[in-house]
Amino acid sequence: MTDVDQIMIADLGQKMEVNLHGIRSMEELRKILSQYINDLVNHDFGKLVTLLYRVDVSEKNLKENLQSRTENAGSIIADMIIERQLQKKKTRNQYKSNKDIPEDEKW
Repeated sequence: MTDVDQIMIADLGQKMEVNLHGIRSMEELRKILSQYINDLVNHDFGKLVTLLYRVDVSEKNLKENLQSRTENAGSIIADMIIERQLQKKKTRNQYKSNKDIPEDEKW
């Protein structure tokens, strides 16, 4: 796993208020998130909703995925959280590496 992935995981752990240190693969991240989310579904649904808002998971997409997929809710939501983090990483890299902006037009 790259340093950028480790930064993404650390950021995600902070937003979700869960310890994700020592994660070595995306599959391991998915497994831990899935278990954590299943626990929230069963014991603290309000906290889960707050965390999904903080991570910026689309409510519409969440409802669609929960209705159309057969896996447990924790796995579905974990996949969506990871996908959202990867989208944000891609967007940041896209705009960070845009060196075509002339110096006098930069902010």
